[in-house]
Amino acid sequence: MDNQRLILIIALFLVGMMLWNQWQIDYGLPQSPINNPQSQTSHNANTDNTITNNHREELPVLPDEQLTPQGADAIVETVTDTSVQMIDVMTDVFNIKISTIGGDIRQANLLQYPIALNDSRPFPLMNEQRGKLFIAQSGLLNENRLAPNHKSQFTSKQSSYHLDDNQEQLTVELYWQQQDIQITRTYTFKRGSYDIELVDTVSNHSEEVWKGSQYTQLQRQDPHHGKRYGMVYTYTGGVIYSPQDKYQKIPFSDMEENALKRTINHGWLAIIEHYFIASWVPPKAQDYQYYSKVLSENRYVLGSVSPQIEVPAKQQAQFKSTLYIGPKIQDELAKLATGLELTVDYGYLTVIAQPIFWLLKWFHQWLGNWGWAIIMVTVLIKLVFYKLSETSFRSMANMRKLHPKLQSLKERYGDDRQRMNQAMMELYKKEKINPLGGCLPILVQIPVFISLYWVLLESVELRQAPFILWIEDLSIKDPYFVLPLIMGASMLVQQHLNPAPLDPIQKKVMMMMPIVFTVMFAFFPSGLVLYWVVNNILSIAQQWLITKRVEEGAK
Repeated sequence: MDNQRLILIIALFLVGMMLWNQWQIDYGLPQSPINNPQSQTSHNANTDNTITNNHREELPVLPDEQLTPQGADAIVETVTDTSVQMIDVMTDVFNIKISTIGGDIRQANLLQYPIALNDSRPFPLMNEQRGKLFIAQSGLLNENRLAPNHKSQFTSKQSSYHLDDNQEQLTVELYWQQQDIQITRTYTFKRGSYDIELVDTVSNHSEEVWKGSQYTQLQRQDPHHGKRYGMVYTYTGGVIYSPQDKYQKIPFSDMEENALKRTINHGWLAIIEHYFIASWVPPKAQDYQYYSKVLSENRYVLGSVSPQIEVPAKQQAQFKSTLYIGPKIQDELAKLATGLELTVDYGYLTVIAQPIFWLLKWFHQWLGNWGWAIIMVTVLIKLVFYKLSETSFRSMANMRKLHPKLQSLKERYGDDRQRMNQAMMELYKKEKINPLGGCLPILVQIPVFISLYWVLLESVELRQAPFILWIEDLSIKDPYFVLPLIMGASMLVQQHLNPAPLDPIQKKVMMMMPIVFTVMFAFFPSGLVLYWVVNNILSIAQQWLITKRVEEGAK
C-alpha cells in the first residue's frame, strides 16, 4: 500500500507541476497595451511605431536556376514615396488594412473575437506596431526588375471597401506598371470566411517573354524574445507541412541556427499563436521553395516561392495563393489544406485529444453550452473507465478493511522494516489482496486527463465561453474560486474513504494534497477545474458504493 500511495503522489505531483508551468506561460505573461484597431488611412512610413527595413535582407533567396545573382540585385527596389496609403477593408469577420507599399496586409482585426470579456475591441491578430509586428507579404521576382516586390509602390482606385449585406464576396484590386508590364493584384474576401484569395495577374504588353515567380511570406517579431519560461508552454512560432514529414514546427530559435530551405509539394506554412493563425497555402501539385530568414530588430520571416512561369508577349498569366488569417477552427482549416487543422496542437496525445474534442463538440451542439458539454464528456469518460476504477476502489476498500491488522503489524515490529514488509506480504497473500491493484487504473487515466487539459487549453471554441452564473469564461480561472474550493473539499472526502497511510510522513503529505491542489487549481482554466470536480464527485459516489459492498461482504 505504501508503494501505491507513493506512486500516486509522484504522478499527481508531476501532472500538477506540468499544469502549473503551462499556466505560467499562458496567463502569467506581462501584457503590453493593445494597439488601437482604428488607424489613419495614410501615415509616414518612418514613424516611431514602425520598423525601419533593410529592403535587401527581406527578400527571399532563390535557387540559382530560378534567379541569377545579377537578377537578385536587380529586384531590390527602394521606395521613394514615404506617403503610404492604407486601404481599409471591412467584411463581416475582418477589419483589414492593406498598404499600397507592397500590397502587404499590415493590420487584421477579428471582429467576432473580442480582446477580452471586458474589452469589446476586435482582437488584433496582425499589426505593424513595433514590438508586436506581424504582417503578411507577397511579391513577384523577375531578373529584369519588371515585377513588384513587397517594397514597391502600388496604386488603388479606392481607399476603402465594405462588404454589403447583399454581397457574398468583396474584391480589392491594386495596380503596378513599369514599361510594358502591368501587374494587377487582387484580394478576394468571402462572407463568413477567414481565407483570402490572392491573385497576381501579369499582363505582358511587350514583345518579349516575361519570366518570374511569386513569393508569399509572413513576418513577425518574437513576442517572447529574451524571456525564459518553464518547460511547457503554448507554442508561438512557425509551422510548415509536407506530405513526408507532416506537421513540423519551425521555432524562431531554429531559424536563427539554420535557415529553412526545402522543396515541398502539397504543403503550407504558418505562424501560429495560442488561439489564432496566419497561413499561406500555395496551389497543390507544384514544387514550392520554402525558406526562413532572420532580420534585424528581432524579426523572423517564413515564406515560399512558386515555380517560375513564362508569360509570352502580348499575353497574360496568373499566380494564385490563399491566405488564412483567423481563429484555429479545425473544421475550416481541414477544408482549406491537408493537415492545417493540426495547428490546434494537442502534442503527443493528439490521438486521444481529437476524439475528446469531437465529443465536446457533439455535446455542445446538443446542449448549447460548453460547460455542460464538459460535464457530459466527464461522465462518459467515467463510464469508459468504470471497470478500471472499480478495480482500483475495490483494492482500496480491501486495504481499508486490512488497515487495523496492518496497524497492529506496525506496532509489533516497530522500526524493523524488513520484518514489517515480510509480514505485510504474507498478510496480503493470505487475504488475496494486491497492494498495487489500485495503482494501474489511476495511471492509465492520467493521459486522458492531460489530453482533456490540452483540448480545453487549445480549442478557440472555449475562448470566452460562458457556463452558468459567475462562470463567464471557461478558458480562464474562476473569478471567485468557488470551483477550486469545491474540488479541494471533494479531495478531502476522497481521503476519508481511502485507507490511511501507515507511514506518518506520507500521511502528512496526503493531508496537504487537497490544500496544494486547491491553491494550484485556483489559477487554472475553470473548464478544467469543472472536469476535475465532476470527476471527483462521480469517483466519490462509486468509491462509497464499492466500499460499502466490501464492508458488508466482510460482515
